[in-house]
Amino acid sequence: MIKIGTALFEACEELERERGISKDILVSSLCDAMVAAYKKHMRVKDAANIEAILDEQAGEIGVFSTKTVVESVEEGEEDTQISIGVAKEIDEDVEVGDEVKIEVTPEQFGRIAAQAAKQVITQRIREAERNLVLNEFLEKKGTLTTGIIQRVENRNVIVNIGKTDAIMPQKEQIPGEYYKPGNRIRVFVLNVKETTRLPQVIVSHAHAEIVRELFELEVPEIEDGIVEIKSIAREAGYRTKIAVWSNDPEVDSVGACIGPRGSRIQTIVSELKNEKIDIVRYSEDPVEYIVNALSPARVVSVDILADDEYSHEAMVVVPDDQLSLAIGREGQNVRLAHKLTGWKIDIKSVSQMEKAEAANFQNYEEAPQNPAEDEEETQDDELQQEIEEEMNQQAIDDEDLQSEEPVEEAEETEE
Repeated sequence: MIKIGTALFEACEELERERGISKDILVSSLCDAMVAAYKKHMRVKDAANIEAILDEQAGEIGVFSTKTVVESVEEGEEDTQISIGVAKEIDEDVEVGDEVKIEVTPEQFGRIAAQAAKQVITQRIREAERNLVLNEFLEKKGTLTTGIIQRVENRNVIVNIGKTDAIMPQKEQIPGEYYKPGNRIRVFVLNVKETTRLPQVIVSHAHAEIVRELFELEVPEIEDGIVEIKSIAREAGYRTKIAVWSNDPEVDSVGACIGPRGSRIQTIVSELKNEKIDIVRYSEDPVEYIVNALSPARVVSVDILADDEYSHEAMVVVPDDQLSLAIGREGQNVRLAHKLTGWKIDIKSVSQMEKAEAANFQNYEEAPQNPAEDEEETQDDELQQEIEEEMNQQAIDDEDLQSEEPVEEAEETEE
């Protein structure tokens, strides 16, 4: 056995406190390192029956070979078998078929063996640390966490979030935001990628779920489930629309999110660097939901053009003075309303709709009639003409008949 003292155990306890690596993992790594050193020293590749045992109380560690007790050792099996006579010297109660552990610790490990042991310990510590970080941030995936900005590299912001540094790509940053090293920042854990070294954690400062997490922190009704966030549409740094619904008729969902004198919403806006937030009341009626989503613009009417599993389209008419407000700067308002509701929204002003309806009516009047209808009308005209001709002929015949009767009466009188 090799005397190692208490310094090793103190180092294990320090690593456990600083990095969170379990002491059992470090002890197991040390034992595996001793086995690797033994194989290097003895120049053997396969030694399945070799193991290292650590005695914490005595502060000693040794390498042992497990051998099976037999009547006589077979030729070539000296490394795995031991005769009953030799085994009795070690343990008097041993019997044939039992296994005994025999210490084979070399008196001196060479430099190569010591280097192999060091490599094994270092590798095991890195693996344990990597697995620890991986498991921790896999649990944090999809949640909000706080970190400290370390530096900016190739337009990527490096954020320390505890046991590792996370990467914030440029597409996950807020446009125009200045990320100063040393500042604290609240980020959303977007993804965790497993690598050969420490896991690569991807975080976002522009994700819509950040808004959800902030509302859950600031609005107790959301945390308690009384008010529910149905949908969020965000263009980071500019504007966010959030649809809320109250499960309690006595609780106003929009008022709960705004807070007394706007205290709750102001806290969230400050956290998001004065980003505009529109709180929309959710509705199961698509017409009402679309009207609410387009706020602050006023809506005249909403016509549902398509509502099936393939498409959701609606035509919205707004007053002429509300058209630019409904569309928003560069189409931002209607774009966010589309993301929030899931409906494709086409917006027109009242005058545009009147011109379109007038043009459609004019085109309808100028359009050629249906040939089949023209043929039917022609046939009806011909039939009507024939009827009129027959009636005229009948009238002529009646007149002739009336003119002949007085002549006959006159002739009879002369006679």
